[in-house]
Amino acid sequence: MRSKFVALLMGCVLTVSLLTGCGNGEADETSTPDAGESAENTGTGADGDESGDGAASAASDLKIAIVCDESGQNDNGYNQSAVEGAKECADTMGAEYKVVEPTESIGNTLSILAEDGFNLIFSMAYDFDALVNGEAGAAPIAEQYPDTVFVVFNATPNVDEAGAAIHNNVISVLYNVNESSYLAGALSVLVNENADVLLGDGYDLTSPEEARALGFIGATDSDGITVFGVGFVEGAQHVAEELGVTYDYYSKYDAGFADTAGGSNVAGTYYGNGANVVYTVAGSVGDGVASKAKEVKKLAVHVDANKDAQQPGYILTSVTKNTKVVVKTLAEAYAGGTIMDMDKIQVYDLASGATSVTDLATFSAALETTDEAKAKWDEILAYVADLEAKIGDGTIKVTNKQNGDSFDEASCPNINFK
Repeated sequence: MRSKFVALLMGCVLTVSLLTGCGNGEADETSTPDAGESAENTGTGADGDESGDGAASAASDLKIAIVCDESGQNDNGYNQSAVEGAKECADTMGAEYKVVEPTESIGNTLSILAEDGFNLIFSMAYDFDALVNGEAGAAPIAEQYPDTVFVVFNATPNVDEAGAAIHNNVISVLYNVNESSYLAGALSVLVNENADVLLGDGYDLTSPEEARALGFIGATDSDGITVFGVGFVEGAQHVAEELGVTYDYYSKYDAGFADTAGGSNVAGTYYGNGANVVYTVAGSVGDGVASKAKEVKKLAVHVDANKDAQQPGYILTSVTKNTKVVVKTLAEAYAGGTIMDMDKIQVYDLASGATSVTDLATFSAALETTDEAKAKWDEILAYVADLEAKIGDGTIKVTNKQNGDSFDEASCPNINFK
């Protein structure tokens, strides 16, 4: 998945679109080179002369738009990472970019952007009907703008019943977050079972003799969210079965993406029920969960970006879903003229580096400094690394709800689904 990005030189002028502003009251963010910017953004070579680079000429129309979901561009994760990718494309390739936090329907937003000439549009929201199927009697947006490439995430809405792509200009991006969530679930049980050795007075965890429980909070009951929860619970099942223990599992799949206080309240309930770790896949809702974890001295698992330092020592790990990698990869493909030839479903796995758990350095710094704690932590790290290797070579198969895999709760006999 990883590739070297070509340095492309171009000049571009932004036409102000009809789209309006961000939830924070600011205008939509755009990048338009002006006379004072670097050579890379003005279409000239490093010495100030015209480059004459054929690749730069071929990419001279590249205009990238990022359409955020309701978490917004400053979510320190899924949306922000995509914006950073667009900014890097502006810096290294001379691309023009625009960031939109929609104040109207996603369909209208996509239409206006396409009409304004944005030809590579990343839609971060879980809203695909107008794009793929059309709404209110209108033709699908993808059909109306066949020269615009639309990129959607965490679902495959552009596939017919026979499994064929409906529109050639819609690309679905999937992350094998089932795999990284599996590692997070296994790690959660391992830490919970060894907390008395690993963690000191800064924590108030429920003893396994009193209760064993985990929590999961998802934004929506969709395959793009349940894929995290199923992977997480299967990882927990793997370790619980080996240890001969049983865990209660509390879950919620309608938390939305923005209700930070609501996330804190739900997490508080789960912690009160004996859960020592709560995993949240719900945008800014996870920030409320992380704050609650620190307040009650328990643990959280965050998502999208490395947010371990948000509440140091109380975020066990973050399951990363790096949208920057995707934006840069597809921008390169567009500039190189190959994007229409790509598979319409692009999958990023553990090996791609676009999804993983964090290196755990922040949590490691909060552990007890005893020899016993160090030895146990090294053992846990080695165990998780072995799981990752087994997932990579196919020894361990993790259910992938995004691909239509079915999940039967009976396959996790060491988990009590609440």
